[in-house]
Amino acid sequence: MLKEISAPADRDVSGPRSLTRLLGIFDVLAKSPDGMSLAELNVALESPKSSLLNLLRPLVAEGYLMHDAGRYRLGPSIFRLSAGVMAAWNFSKILHPFLVDLSKSTKETVYVGVLDVEHKEITYVDVIESEQSVRYSMHIGLRRPLYCTAAGRVLLAHAPDAFVADYMKTVKFERRTPQTIATKKALRDELDRIVESGLSVSRGELLPDSAGVSSPIFGPNGNVIAAMAIGAPLERFDRERHRLEANMIRVAQRASALGQAEEE
Repeated sequence: MLKEISAPADRDVSGPRSLTRLLGIFDVLAKSPDGMSLAELNVALESPKSSLLNLLRPLVAEGYLMHDAGRYRLGPSIFRLSAGVMAAWNFSKILHPFLVDLSKSTKETVYVGVLDVEHKEITYVDVIESEQSVRYSMHIGLRRPLYCTAAGRVLLAHAPDAFVADYMKTVKFERRTPQTIATKKALRDELDRIVESGLSVSRGELLPDSAGVSSPIFGPNGNVIAAMAIGAPLERFDRERHRLEANMIRVAQRASALGQAEEE
């Protein structure tokens, strides 16, 4: 149970203290199928009633909580949010064995990224780093631009037309290295090549001494749900490129086949 150690009567509904209270509300209500009254929440969270009310009212208004007969219960919006979180967790769990396969067959850093629609970037949701002393390094939760990363361009190439059109209107190209794609025409041409070949390659575009290759992971109805990729030092990537690309396609196709089979 989350508890607020110090809870002066304040009206601040932002910042770490209120975030802790917010999470605490969901935590205690998830364990109380019959719901809780304001007084019970006040005792359980050790928070002033006035501060709790400032949080409870908008949560009820947005459907995250229900308020009936003086008791608060979890609402439909929080269940939808929870379902989305669990779907993402299960999604990463399902793809992880394929990531392990790719890691073992290439000895390089491998990772999975998904489209962050709000920020128009790629977010990496699973990573296995190479055990080699010189390696491409990253961490889960990292966000990168779409236009200059191999996996980012895979997601952009298969994104809905409306998203791509909006992205092309708003993207601000930053030339990270001399190799970075920096025009809309060059990006569009590259996206066409990715759709045709099933592979996206970035050589020294984000970082001058690194490279990556990526393929789409298809889900039900042919939608691309993620991009799987290999990252490596540029010199080693160029030397092993044929082998890395072959393994990338092999594993991505197997992962896509599983996702489509499970839907059936």
